[in-house]
Amino acid sequence: MPVPLLLNQRWSLDFLSDTFGDSRKFHTLAVNDDCCGENLTLVADTSISGARVARELDALVRIYRKPACIVSDNGTEFTSKAILKWANENGVEWHCIDPGKPQQHGYIDPFNGSLRDECLNEEIFDSLADARRTLALWRYDDNNVRPHSSLGNQTPSDARRALEQSEGSAPAALAQPETDAYQTLGLSL
Repeated sequence: MPVPLLLNQRWSLDFLSDTFGDSRKFHTLAVNDDCCGENLTLVADTSISGARVARELDALVRIYRKPACIVSDNGTEFTSKAILKWANENGVEWHCIDPGKPQQHGYIDPFNGSLRDECLNEEIFDSLADARRTLALWRYDDNNVRPHSSLGNQTPSDARRALEQSEGSAPAALAQPETDAYQTLGLSL
């Protein structure tokens, strides 16, 4: 797959699993914008259905706008009726990678490796609240603090801002008034 050059051109979704200290399992849904490498969300819960994935995507679309394409594996959550309905209603192309071909999921796999090595394998989570808090801190660091060599040593959030400005969708890129002078238009205070 070619490198996406525009924000929201392609998002990648994947699940990671981990356990609490008492061996109960929980899952984390990761959603990344492949263009800027930014993690849009990490959702941790003991069970995440296709309907829940669709609700999370609705929330992300309200914040970031709709992606043109989503790439995922063939997990039951991603091939559910709820996801097929969501993709159809939103006009989003959904591409499932071929079974046994993780290299086709090449944009989110390095992210998953970092998340696993730097967070999930390093922590023993006491509760779902503990896991969510730890994941949120790691996500903030990955998106806003740590430069990524794949982004020319920018953070993903810096790369997003630069792309938003070049695409004209950032607040700083809005049309500016033709004059800097303050005009009262005949009004007095």
